[in-house]
Amino acid sequence: MFEWDDSAGLTAFQDAKQRFWEIYHGFPCENKLPNNAFLVSGVIVATLLMLGVRHVQRLYNEKKGPYRALRGRVNSVRFQPDERLIPYLELAGFGSAALIRTFELRYDLISALVERWRPETHTFHLPCGECTVTLEDVALQLGLPIDGNAVTGVSSISRPATLCNELLGRSPSQGKFTSLRFSWLHANFEHLPSTANEWEVMQAVRAYIMHLIGGVLMPDTNGSKVHLMYLPLLSNLHNTRSYSWGSAVLAMLYRELCRTTTPSAVDMGGGLILLQSWALYRMPFLASIRWSSNPSIGKSQTVPMYRLMIENHAGKGFIWMSYSTPEIMAVIPSSAHVHSNLWCISAPIINFNIVEWYHGNRVLRQFGCIQYIPTLTVQLGEIHGMNKKGRYGDN
Repeated sequence: MFEWDDSAGLTAFQDAKQRFWEIYHGFPCENKLPNNAFLVSGVIVATLLMLGVRHVQRLYNEKKGPYRALRGRVNSVRFQPDERLIPYLELAGFGSAALIRTFELRYDLISALVERWRPETHTFHLPCGECTVTLEDVALQLGLPIDGNAVTGVSSISRPATLCNELLGRSPSQGKFTSLRFSWLHANFEHLPSTANEWEVMQAVRAYIMHLIGGVLMPDTNGSKVHLMYLPLLSNLHNTRSYSWGSAVLAMLYRELCRTTTPSAVDMGGGLILLQSWALYRMPFLASIRWSSNPSIGKSQTVPMYRLMIENHAGKGFIWMSYSTPEIMAVIPSSAHVHSNLWCISAPIINFNIVEWYHGNRVLRQFGCIQYIPTLTVQLGEIHGMNKKGRYGDN
């Protein structure tokens, strides 16, 4: 009987693991790289993570297209909430998120980040290694709850007018509809009457949260609307905090990052303000680039500048623990750290039909831990990228 001797393969595998470990942690690497391997920005790129044909980065590497600048689907709440709404916003878990007013997004920077996103791992592959937007970023920057029930329920409302009349005190239509226009929310709830009772105040709170969800935290393909499916979760404001809104925001952001790696994508939803803030906290050298808030769609001169800055400076200039400075720690409430044990988990995160996998265990250096060699990623199969209609792409 012929006995297969795979000792050479085992040795090569062990050497590769050792090289990865030394390079990943910046240790001197005495194990020379074999000729049939290749190195990109100091990180060994395995064939398991080869850029797919449809990934935008591959087309740019092959010089088959211009530098794409994505558009953003954001619609900020253009009015400050009445002071009578604040206690209820805090009660529902949206008190910190309600402080977000206006913001200017650097779409060129966001476009450059998308090029570094890997849908298989839900991480950015930078010269410093793998990193990503985590539950820590959601908890500390947005103050949203990250533990609790999944944000899900019935997405098809059979009697939308009845639901709106009950929870908002009015309805945009008596017929069938699936979403609320921001213009309608703005026109009906910007000014709260001085004689408003408690129930009317809570109706205005629900309207404000709906605008936050659809316009700032989780914008989707309806750039001017928010889906009605979130409204039932706001029926009891005392119970609203029991949902993991933070993981829902992250699930939407991950989904949009994955979707926009496709070269044909031209616009992007999700929590872009969180994504941009994460990038500038971790890579402050990017703030020095002059930018335009309205770049030309399809071609940009600033995207290459962001790409070059990330390539040249993210190796040593990436800040793994950006919230550990005394100035930042002084303004973060202790309540934001209550569920810090969840930051580094590996688990699914859910937002109705959106199910993404959170790989906090792949970016342990962001939490001050030593990074071990990551295990194989969890693949969700056909459910990944599926919309509410059971199709792939936009809803």
